[in-house]
Amino acid sequence: MSKLKIAVQKSGRLHDDSMKILKEIGISIDNGKDQLKASARNFPLEVFYLRNGDIPQYLKDGVVDAAIIGENVLIEKGNDITIVERLGFSKCKVSIAVPKSSDAKCLKDLEGKRIATSYPNTVNQFLEKQGVKANLHIINGSVEIAPNIGLADGICDIVSSGSTLFKNGLKEIEVLLKSEAVLATSPKISADNQAIIDKIQFRLKSVLKGRQSKYVLLNAPNDKVKNIIDILPGMKSPTVLPLAIEGWSSVHSVINKGEFWEIIDELKANGAESILVCPIENMVL
Repeated sequence: MSKLKIAVQKSGRLHDDSMKILKEIGISIDNGKDQLKASARNFPLEVFYLRNGDIPQYLKDGVVDAAIIGENVLIEKGNDITIVERLGFSKCKVSIAVPKSSDAKCLKDLEGKRIATSYPNTVNQFLEKQGVKANLHIINGSVEIAPNIGLADGICDIVSSGSTLFKNGLKEIEVLLKSEAVLATSPKISADNQAIIDKIQFRLKSVLKGRQSKYVLLNAPNDKVKNIIDILPGMKSPTVLPLAIEGWSSVHSVINKGEFWEIIDELKANGAESILVCPIENMVL
């Protein structure tokens, strides 16, 4: 049987989140300490643990069939690689920052200045689009230190919480792009392995939809049920079941996590009682 070769980051937050979501879609990985390759026990899949920056080339060459990788890395090194699914974790920005003492307030203020970065392709494309000329100093590693040692007037790097910028006395002045983890495939993937990717994508969609939703159960007097149904979005329509107490019903539905509190407030105002909220592991639509 064909086995899908999938690359994930060797270590760090993206690695941890990648392994977590593979587990959530029912794939058990036998990975020991310091292994560079591991097989799944219950799925035709092998995981390769690689440096994030190397993964785009492995995808292009067909060494791996797929990868869970930061979109920012694909934009820098593999923008011709197909993104199959956005995964909603490991979110960050690629931003330009300068010392807090700098007079620069926007990108145009760095005209003719020096920018240190690990993302030269991304920065050059953005500068060209904005009509700004600057001198790039390519650094692999601690980019944030460059302005403090006189190596650059500003930096371009990934920003998650902003704490690293703060600790190094920097301020963000421009956001080039927003990024998250994605599932990407090799242009050389075989038809058999594409079928495996389709199965993985189906499971991922179920898990991601579940993460974005809450299951809600509530009680309401029968004369309030219609108003409550009008409030609840549901997947198709809410489920209504009679209670043992005459004149009352139990209403079950699914609420989008982003609209949760607004809908709960509206339900209470329209007579809903004993509202119970449950997490959803998967939503198979």
